[in-house]
Amino acid sequence: MSRIVIENIFFFMLPTVAYIAWVAFKDDEWAGIGAVLRRAPLLRLFVAGAALMLATLVTFSSRSHNNPQDVYVPPSVQDGKLTPGHTIHEPPAKAQDN
Repeated sequence: MSRIVIENIFFFMLPTVAYIAWVAFKDDEWAGIGAVLRRAPLLRLFVAGAALMLATLVTFSSRSHNNPQDVYVPPSVQDGKLTPGHTIHEPPAKAQDN
């Protein structure tokens, strides 16, 4: 869970970090991070970070092919070898007519 939070914060802050790095390399004199952030277009950086984070969430969530009805089989040791956890797709049971 903490990995997901850290990834989201990283992608949200990425435009701001890139802007600070760009200003640091562009200017001849480093005025400090406070001065750079006071001049920064924070609203645009916020929107860019939110868009990047949302795009990342959509991309990674669409790559998951698990269905809510799938059954999760946890990792286990069989014949001395570790088999990773996986899901088994079970088709929904058909309703019986009475």
